[in-house]
Amino acid sequence: MEEEADTGVPSRVERKALQKAKILQRETERKIFRLVGSVLKKPESERSEEEAAVLLLHRGTVEELCKRQVRRNVLKRKQEEVFDEADELRSKVRWLAAAVKQAKHLVVYTGAGISTAASIPDYRGPNGVWTLLQKGRSISSSDLSKAEPTLTHMCVRMLRKEKLLQHVVSQNCDGLHLRSGLPRHALSELHGNMFIEVCTSCSPVKEYVRLFDVTERTSLHRHMTGRRCSHCGSELRDTIVHFGERGTLEQPLNWKGAAEAAETADVILCLGTSLKVLKKYACLWCMNKPASKRPKLYIVNLQWTPKDDLAALKINGKCDDVMRLLMEELNIQVPGYDRAKDPVFSLAVPLRQEEVDSHTREVIARLDVQEDCVTDSGEQAEETTAVQGGWFGRGYGKGRRKKKKKKDA
Repeated sequence: MEEEADTGVPSRVERKALQKAKILQRETERKIFRLVGSVLKKPESERSEEEAAVLLLHRGTVEELCKRQVRRNVLKRKQEEVFDEADELRSKVRWLAAAVKQAKHLVVYTGAGISTAASIPDYRGPNGVWTLLQKGRSISSSDLSKAEPTLTHMCVRMLRKEKLLQHVVSQNCDGLHLRSGLPRHALSELHGNMFIEVCTSCSPVKEYVRLFDVTERTSLHRHMTGRRCSHCGSELRDTIVHFGERGTLEQPLNWKGAAEAAETADVILCLGTSLKVLKKYACLWCMNKPASKRPKLYIVNLQWTPKDDLAALKINGKCDDVMRLLMEELNIQVPGYDRAKDPVFSLAVPLRQEEVDSHTREVIARLDVQEDCVTDSGEQAEETTAVQGGWFGRGYGKGRRKKKKKKDA
Protein backbone atom coordinates (compact mmCIF):
# COMPACT_ATOMS: atom_id res chain seq x y z
CA MET A 1 0.00 0.00 0.00
CA GLU A 2 2.88 2.32 0.89
CA GLU A 3 4.48 1.59 -2.49
CA GLU A 4 1.27 2.53 -4.31
CA ALA A 5 1.13 5.80 -2.38
CA ASP A 6 4.77 6.53 -3.19
CA THR A 7 4.26 5.97 -6.95
CA GLY A 8 1.17 8.18 -7.05
CA VAL A 9 -1.06 5.34 -8.28
CA PRO A 10 -4.35 5.18 -6.29
CA SER A 11 -5.14 1.92 -4.57
CA ARG A 12 -8.11 -0.29 -5.51
CA VAL A 13 -10.05 0.99 -2.48
CA GLU A 14 -9.36 4.60 -3.46
CA ARG A 15 -10.43 3.97 -7.04
CA LYS A 16 -13.70 2.38 -5.91
CA ALA A 17 -14.32 5.24 -3.51
CA LEU A 18 -13.70 7.78 -6.29
CA GLN A 19 -16.04 5.92 -8.65
CA LYS A 20 -18.74 5.79 -5.96
CA ALA A 21 -18.34 9.50 -5.29
CA LYS A 22 -18.85 10.27 -9.01
CA ILE A 23 -22.00 8.13 -9.10
CA LEU A 24 -23.39 9.88 -6.01
CA GLN A 25 -22.53 13.28 -7.50
CA ARG A 26 -24.38 12.47 -10.75
CA GLU A 27 -27.39 11.25 -8.80
CA THR A 28 -27.39 14.43 -6.72
CA GLU A 29 -27.22 16.54 -9.89
CA ARG A 30 -30.15 14.61 -11.39
CA LYS A 31 -32.23 15.22 -8.25
CA ILE A 32 -31.41 18.94 -8.38
CA PHE A 33 -32.34 19.10 -12.09
CA ARG A 34 -35.65 17.33 -11.40
CA LEU A 35 -36.41 19.63 -8.43
CA VAL A 36 -35.54 22.84 -10.29
CA GLY A 37 -37.41 21.62 -13.37
CA SER A 38 -40.60 20.98 -11.40
CA VAL A 39 -40.38 24.47 -9.87
CA LEU A 40 -39.82 26.17 -13.25
CA LYS A 41 -42.95 24.49 -14.63
CA LYS A 42 -45.07 26.42 -12.13
CA PRO A 43 -46.14 30.03 -12.84
CA GLU A 44 -44.01 32.50 -10.88
CA SER A 45 -47.05 33.70 -8.89
CA GLU A 46 -47.74 30.16 -7.62
CA ARG A 47 -44.22 29.42 -6.34
CA SER A 48 -43.67 29.23 -2.58
CA GLU A 49 -40.85 31.02 -0.76
CA GLU A 50 -39.01 27.73 -0.41
CA GLU A 51 -39.26 27.08 -4.14
CA ALA A 52 -38.05 30.59 -4.92
CA ALA A 53 -35.09 29.97 -2.61
CA VAL A 54 -34.30 26.73 -4.47
CA LEU A 55 -34.06 28.68 -7.75
CA LEU A 56 -31.76 31.24 -6.19
CA LEU A 57 -29.55 28.53 -4.71
CA HIS A 58 -29.21 26.66 -8.01
CA ARG A 59 -28.89 29.51 -10.53
CA GLY A 60 -26.53 27.54 -12.75
CA THR A 61 -29.07 24.73 -13.08
CA VAL A 62 -31.83 27.24 -13.83
CA GLU A 63 -29.75 28.78 -16.64
CA GLU A 64 -28.96 25.34 -18.11
CA LEU A 65 -32.63 24.26 -18.08
CA CYS A 66 -33.68 27.54 -19.69
CA LYS A 67 -31.08 27.06 -22.45
CA ARG A 68 -32.36 23.54 -23.06
CA GLN A 69 -35.93 24.81 -23.35
CA VAL A 70 -34.85 27.44 -25.87
CA ARG A 71 -33.10 24.76 -27.94
CA ARG A 72 -36.23 22.56 -27.82
CA ASN A 73 -38.42 25.45 -28.94
CA VAL A 74 -36.07 26.26 -31.84
CA LEU A 75 -36.01 22.60 -32.90
CA LYS A 76 -39.79 22.42 -32.70
CA ARG A 77 -40.16 25.49 -34.93
CA LYS A 78 -37.74 23.99 -37.45
CA GLN A 79 -39.83 20.82 -37.62
CA GLU A 80 -43.09 22.68 -38.25
CA GLU A 81 -44.46 22.68 -41.79
CA VAL A 82 -45.09 26.15 -43.20
CA PHE A 83 -47.32 26.88 -46.21
CA ASP A 84 -47.11 30.06 -48.29
CA GLU A 85 -50.41 31.80 -49.08
CA ALA A 86 -51.77 31.16 -52.58
CA ASP A 87 -50.84 34.62 -53.94
CA GLU A 88 -47.38 34.52 -52.40
CA LEU A 89 -46.86 31.01 -53.78
CA ARG A 90 -47.70 32.10 -57.33
CA SER A 91 -45.44 35.13 -57.01
CA LYS A 92 -42.52 33.00 -55.86
CA VAL A 93 -43.10 30.44 -58.63
CA ARG A 94 -42.96 33.23 -61.23
CA TRP A 95 -39.61 34.23 -59.75
CA LEU A 96 -38.45 30.61 -59.94
CA ALA A 97 -39.67 30.29 -63.53
CA ALA A 98 -37.60 33.31 -64.55
CA ALA A 99 -34.53 31.76 -62.93
CA VAL A 100 -35.10 28.44 -64.74
CA LYS A 101 -35.43 30.23 -68.09
CA GLN A 102 -32.26 32.21 -67.57
CA ALA A 103 -30.20 29.32 -66.17
CA LYS A 104 -27.39 28.05 -68.37
CA HIS A 105 -26.80 24.97 -66.26
CA LEU A 106 -29.68 24.01 -63.95
CA VAL A 107 -29.18 21.13 -61.52
CA VAL A 108 -31.96 19.68 -59.35
CA TYR A 109 -31.42 18.05 -55.95
CA THR A 110 -34.33 15.90 -54.78
CA GLY A 111 -35.29 14.26 -51.48
CA ALA A 112 -38.04 12.14 -49.96
CA GLY A 113 -40.51 15.05 -50.12
CA ILE A 114 -41.09 14.52 -53.86
CA SER A 115 -42.24 10.94 -53.25
CA THR A 116 -44.73 11.49 -50.43
CA ALA A 117 -47.47 11.93 -53.05
CA ALA A 118 -46.68 8.33 -54.06
CA SER A 119 -47.46 7.24 -50.46
CA ILE A 120 -43.78 6.79 -49.62
CA PRO A 121 -43.04 8.36 -46.22
CA ASP A 122 -40.35 11.00 -45.89
CA TYR A 123 -37.78 11.08 -43.09
CA ARG A 124 -38.06 14.33 -41.16
CA GLY A 125 -41.67 15.42 -41.76
CA PRO A 126 -44.27 15.25 -38.94
CA ASN A 127 -44.89 11.58 -39.80
CA GLY A 128 -41.43 10.88 -41.23
CA VAL A 129 -39.38 7.76 -40.52
CA TRP A 130 -36.75 9.49 -38.36
CA THR A 131 -39.39 11.62 -36.59
CA LEU A 132 -41.48 8.62 -35.55
CA LEU A 133 -38.46 6.55 -34.49
CA GLN A 134 -37.16 9.45 -32.43
CA LYS A 135 -40.49 9.55 -30.59
CA GLY A 136 -40.31 5.81 -29.98
CA ARG A 137 -43.18 5.03 -32.36
CA SER A 138 -43.32 2.26 -34.93
CA ILE A 139 -43.09 2.88 -38.68
CA SER A 140 -46.23 2.19 -40.69
CA SER A 141 -45.67 -0.53 -43.27
CA SER A 142 -46.15 0.07 -46.98
CA ASP A 143 -45.35 -1.80 -50.19
CA LEU A 144 -43.00 0.56 -51.97
CA SER A 145 -43.10 -1.43 -55.21
CA LYS A 146 -46.66 -0.16 -55.70
CA ALA A 147 -45.46 3.46 -55.83
CA GLU A 148 -45.43 5.24 -59.17
CA PRO A 149 -43.66 8.43 -60.32
CA THR A 150 -45.42 11.55 -59.04
CA LEU A 151 -46.23 14.76 -60.88
CA THR A 152 -42.92 16.20 -59.66
CA HIS A 153 -40.99 13.25 -61.12
CA MET A 154 -42.69 13.76 -64.47
CA CYS A 155 -42.08 17.53 -64.36
CA VAL A 156 -38.37 16.98 -63.70
CA ARG A 157 -38.23 14.59 -66.64
CA MET A 158 -39.92 17.18 -68.91
CA LEU A 159 -37.49 19.90 -67.81
CA ARG A 160 -34.71 17.60 -68.93
CA LYS A 161 -36.49 16.79 -72.18
CA GLU A 162 -36.94 20.52 -72.90
CA LYS A 163 -33.19 20.99 -72.27
CA LEU A 164 -33.81 23.30 -69.32
CA LEU A 165 -32.29 20.85 -66.85
CA GLN A 166 -28.81 19.33 -67.02
CA HIS A 167 -28.64 16.87 -64.14
CA VAL A 168 -30.62 15.42 -61.21
CA VAL A 169 -29.00 14.48 -57.91
CA SER A 170 -31.34 12.39 -55.75
CA GLN A 171 -31.15 11.01 -52.22
CA ASN A 172 -34.08 8.69 -52.89
CA CYS A 173 -33.76 4.92 -53.21
CA ASP A 174 -37.24 4.38 -54.67
CA GLY A 175 -36.15 4.34 -58.32
CA LEU A 176 -38.99 6.66 -59.36
CA HIS A 177 -36.73 9.07 -61.28
CA LEU A 178 -35.53 6.18 -63.43
CA ARG A 179 -39.09 4.94 -63.90
CA SER A 180 -40.29 8.40 -64.96
CA GLY A 181 -38.07 8.16 -68.04
CA LEU A 182 -35.20 10.36 -66.89
CA PRO A 183 -32.01 9.32 -68.75
CA ARG A 184 -29.59 7.44 -66.52
CA HIS A 185 -26.59 9.56 -67.54
CA ALA A 186 -28.47 12.62 -66.26
CA LEU A 187 -29.19 11.03 -62.88
CA SER A 188 -27.16 10.45 -59.71
CA GLU A 189 -28.89 8.26 -57.13
CA LEU A 190 -26.48 8.95 -54.27
CA HIS A 191 -28.05 6.49 -51.87
CA GLY A 192 -28.75 3.70 -54.36
CA ASN A 193 -31.76 2.19 -56.08
CA MET A 194 -34.03 -0.45 -54.55
CA PHE A 195 -34.50 -2.18 -57.94
CA ILE A 196 -30.79 -2.63 -58.71
CA GLU A 197 -28.38 -5.30 -57.49
CA VAL A 198 -24.80 -5.65 -58.70
CA CYS A 199 -21.87 -8.04 -58.91
CA THR A 200 -18.76 -6.27 -57.62
CA SER A 201 -16.56 -9.27 -58.48
CA CYS A 202 -17.00 -8.63 -62.20
CA SER A 203 -14.93 -5.91 -63.85
CA PRO A 204 -16.57 -3.65 -64.76
CA VAL A 205 -19.28 -4.10 -62.11
CA LYS A 206 -22.17 -6.04 -63.63
CA GLU A 207 -25.61 -4.57 -62.99
CA TYR A 208 -28.97 -6.34 -62.65
CA VAL A 209 -32.12 -4.21 -62.77
CA ARG A 210 -35.08 -6.10 -61.28
CA LEU A 211 -38.85 -5.62 -61.25
CA PHE A 212 -39.00 -5.98 -57.46
CA ASP A 213 -37.38 -4.48 -54.37
CA VAL A 214 -34.07 -6.33 -53.98
CA THR A 215 -33.47 -5.15 -50.37
CA GLU A 216 -35.61 -7.79 -48.68
CA ARG A 217 -32.65 -9.55 -47.00
CA THR A 218 -30.29 -6.59 -46.73
CA SER A 219 -29.64 -4.05 -43.99
CA LEU A 220 -26.89 -1.87 -42.53
CA HIS A 221 -23.47 -3.38 -43.48
CA ARG A 222 -25.29 -6.47 -44.83
CA HIS A 223 -25.80 -6.01 -48.55
CA MET A 224 -25.86 -9.50 -50.06
CA THR A 225 -29.22 -10.28 -51.67
CA GLY A 226 -28.88 -14.08 -51.89
CA ARG A 227 -28.86 -14.22 -55.68
CA ARG A 228 -25.76 -14.87 -57.81
CA CYS A 229 -24.12 -13.37 -60.86
CA SER A 230 -24.96 -15.24 -64.06
CA HIS A 231 -21.48 -14.44 -65.39
CA CYS A 232 -19.06 -15.33 -62.55
CA GLY A 233 -21.30 -16.95 -59.93
CA SER A 234 -20.43 -14.47 -57.15
CA GLU A 235 -23.16 -13.31 -54.77
CA LEU A 236 -24.98 -10.13 -55.74
CA ARG A 237 -25.33 -7.13 -53.43
CA ASP A 238 -27.81 -4.26 -53.29
CA THR A 239 -26.80 -0.67 -54.08
CA ILE A 240 -28.30 1.01 -50.99
CA VAL A 241 -26.15 3.39 -48.95
CA HIS A 242 -27.51 3.22 -45.41
CA PHE A 243 -27.31 5.92 -42.75
CA GLY A 244 -23.70 5.85 -41.53
CA GLU A 245 -22.26 4.15 -44.64
CA ARG A 246 -20.12 5.52 -47.48
CA GLY A 247 -21.17 4.70 -51.03
CA THR A 248 -18.41 3.47 -53.34
CA LEU A 249 -20.29 2.07 -56.34
CA GLU A 250 -19.91 3.97 -59.61
CA GLN A 251 -23.53 3.27 -60.60
CA PRO A 252 -26.28 4.04 -59.82
CA LEU A 253 -24.67 6.49 -57.36
CA ASN A 254 -22.87 8.37 -60.16
CA TRP A 255 -20.93 10.66 -57.82
CA LYS A 256 -18.76 11.76 -60.73
CA GLY A 257 -21.79 13.05 -62.63
CA ALA A 258 -23.11 14.80 -59.52
CA ALA A 259 -19.81 16.56 -58.77
CA GLU A 260 -19.31 17.64 -62.39
CA ALA A 261 -22.87 18.97 -62.59
CA ALA A 262 -22.46 20.93 -59.35
CA GLU A 263 -19.15 22.39 -60.55
CA THR A 264 -20.72 23.85 -63.71
CA ALA A 265 -24.15 24.73 -62.23
CA ASP A 266 -25.32 28.32 -62.11
CA VAL A 267 -28.70 27.44 -60.53
CA ILE A 268 -29.50 24.67 -58.06
CA LEU A 269 -33.13 23.79 -57.34
CA CYS A 270 -33.74 21.70 -54.21
CA LEU A 271 -37.04 19.82 -54.13
CA GLY A 272 -38.43 18.09 -51.04
CA THR A 273 -35.18 17.67 -49.14
CA SER A 274 -34.25 18.83 -45.64
CA LEU A 275 -30.64 19.13 -46.90
CA LYS A 276 -29.38 17.85 -43.54
CA VAL A 277 -27.51 15.08 -45.34
CA LEU A 278 -26.75 16.79 -48.64
CA LYS A 279 -25.23 19.79 -46.86
CA LYS A 280 -22.38 17.51 -45.71
CA TYR A 281 -21.30 16.82 -49.30
CA ALA A 282 -19.04 19.83 -49.95
CA CYS A 283 -18.56 18.92 -53.62
CA LEU A 284 -22.27 19.62 -54.26
CA TRP A 285 -22.11 23.21 -53.04
CA CYS A 286 -18.94 24.59 -54.71
CA MET A 287 -17.62 25.71 -51.31
CA ASN A 288 -14.16 26.14 -52.85
CA LYS A 289 -15.50 29.07 -54.90
CA PRO A 290 -16.06 32.64 -53.67
CA ALA A 291 -19.65 33.16 -52.47
CA SER A 292 -20.38 35.47 -55.41
CA LYS A 293 -19.45 32.75 -57.92
CA ARG A 294 -21.41 29.91 -56.38
CA PRO A 295 -24.67 28.78 -58.05
CA LYS A 296 -27.88 30.51 -56.98
CA LEU A 297 -29.92 28.32 -54.67
CA TYR A 298 -33.71 27.84 -54.84
CA ILE A 299 -35.41 25.64 -52.21
CA VAL A 300 -38.88 24.08 -52.23
CA ASN A 301 -39.64 22.49 -48.86
CA LEU A 302 -42.28 22.77 -46.15
CA GLN A 303 -39.78 22.70 -43.28
CA TRP A 304 -36.68 24.67 -42.37
CA THR A 305 -33.42 23.64 -44.03
CA PRO A 306 -29.85 24.57 -43.02
CA LYS A 307 -29.41 26.29 -46.40
CA ASP A 308 -32.42 28.63 -46.12
CA ASP A 309 -30.34 31.69 -45.24
CA LEU A 310 -28.13 31.14 -48.30
CA ALA A 311 -31.04 30.65 -50.72
CA ALA A 312 -32.03 33.23 -53.32
CA LEU A 313 -35.60 32.01 -52.79
CA LYS A 314 -37.34 29.66 -50.35
CA ILE A 315 -40.77 28.36 -51.38
CA ASN A 316 -42.89 26.83 -48.61
CA GLY A 317 -45.18 24.48 -50.47
CA LYS A 318 -45.75 20.90 -51.58
CA CYS A 319 -43.52 19.88 -54.47
CA ASP A 320 -46.39 18.78 -56.72
CA ASP A 321 -48.21 22.11 -56.20
CA VAL A 322 -45.09 24.16 -56.91
CA MET A 323 -44.03 22.13 -59.96
CA ARG A 324 -47.54 22.26 -61.43
CA LEU A 325 -47.48 26.07 -61.25
CA LEU A 326 -43.91 26.18 -62.56
CA MET A 327 -44.74 24.13 -65.65
CA GLU A 328 -47.72 26.41 -66.31
CA GLU A 329 -45.41 29.44 -66.15
CA LEU A 330 -42.98 27.70 -68.51
CA ASN A 331 -45.86 26.64 -70.78
CA ILE A 332 -44.75 23.00 -70.75
CA GLN A 333 -47.28 20.17 -70.98
CA VAL A 334 -46.60 17.38 -68.52
CA PRO A 335 -47.80 13.87 -69.44
CA GLY A 336 -48.95 11.57 -66.68
CA TYR A 337 -47.00 8.45 -65.80
CA ASP A 338 -47.68 5.64 -68.29
CA ARG A 339 -46.75 2.21 -66.95
CA ALA A 340 -46.63 0.78 -70.47
CA LYS A 341 -43.70 3.14 -71.20
CA ASP A 342 -41.88 2.55 -67.91
CA PRO A 343 -38.15 2.08 -68.78
CA VAL A 344 -37.74 -0.44 -65.96
CA PHE A 345 -39.33 -3.13 -68.14
CA SER A 346 -36.74 -2.75 -70.89
CA LEU A 347 -33.85 -2.48 -68.42
CA ALA A 348 -34.90 -5.41 -66.20
CA VAL A 349 -32.91 -8.64 -66.20
CA PRO A 350 -35.20 -11.67 -65.69
CA LEU A 351 -34.47 -14.08 -62.86
CA ARG A 352 -33.08 -17.49 -63.67
CA GLN A 353 -35.39 -20.44 -63.08
CA GLU A 354 -33.68 -21.39 -59.81
CA GLU A 355 -34.03 -17.78 -58.53
CA VAL A 356 -37.77 -17.36 -59.07
CA ASP A 357 -38.49 -18.09 -55.40
CA SER A 358 -35.55 -16.05 -54.08
CA HIS A 359 -37.79 -13.19 -52.94
CA THR A 360 -41.32 -12.53 -51.67
CA ARG A 361 -41.66 -8.93 -52.81
CA GLU A 362 -44.38 -7.88 -55.22
CA VAL A 363 -43.24 -7.68 -58.83
CA ILE A 364 -43.98 -4.64 -60.99
CA ALA A 365 -46.14 -5.93 -63.81
CA ARG A 366 -47.22 -4.43 -67.09
CA LEU A 367 -50.87 -3.42 -67.09
CA ASP A 368 -51.95 -6.30 -69.36
CA VAL A 369 -50.10 -8.86 -67.20
CA GLN A 370 -51.37 -7.26 -64.00
CA GLU A 371 -54.99 -7.60 -65.07
CA ASP A 372 -54.49 -11.33 -65.74
CA CYS A 373 -52.93 -11.88 -62.32
CA VAL A 374 -55.53 -10.02 -60.21
CA THR A 375 -57.69 -13.07 -59.58
CA ASP A 376 -54.72 -15.37 -58.90
CA SER A 377 -52.93 -13.19 -56.34
CA GLY A 378 -55.74 -12.28 -53.95
CA GLU A 379 -54.52 -14.31 -50.99
CA GLN A 380 -50.87 -13.48 -51.62
CA ALA A 381 -51.64 -9.74 -51.79
CA GLU A 382 -53.09 -9.86 -48.28
CA GLU A 383 -49.87 -11.41 -47.01
CA THR A 384 -47.49 -9.01 -48.75
CA THR A 385 -49.17 -5.65 -48.11
CA ALA A 386 -47.15 -5.09 -44.92
CA VAL A 387 -43.82 -4.81 -46.73
CA GLN A 388 -41.40 -1.92 -46.54
CA GLY A 389 -38.08 -1.06 -48.16
CA GLY A 390 -35.03 -2.64 -46.63
CA TRP A 391 -33.36 0.73 -46.04
CA PHE A 392 -36.20 2.40 -44.06
CA GLY A 393 -34.99 3.11 -40.53
CA ARG A 394 -31.77 1.14 -41.03
CA GLY A 395 -28.86 2.63 -39.10
CA TYR A 396 -31.03 5.04 -37.11
CA GLY A 397 -30.66 3.15 -33.83
CA LYS A 398 -26.91 2.87 -34.29
CA GLY A 399 -26.63 6.60 -34.91
CA ARG A 400 -28.64 7.34 -31.78
CA ARG A 401 -26.45 5.03 -29.68
CA LYS A 402 -23.29 6.76 -30.90
CA LYS A 403 -24.69 10.16 -29.94
CA LYS A 404 -25.63 8.92 -26.48
CA LYS A 405 -22.14 7.48 -25.94
CA LYS A 406 -20.57 10.81 -26.88
CA LYS A 407 -22.85 12.66 -24.45
CA ASP A 408 -22.08 10.22 -21.62
CA ALA A 409 -18.37 10.54 -22.31
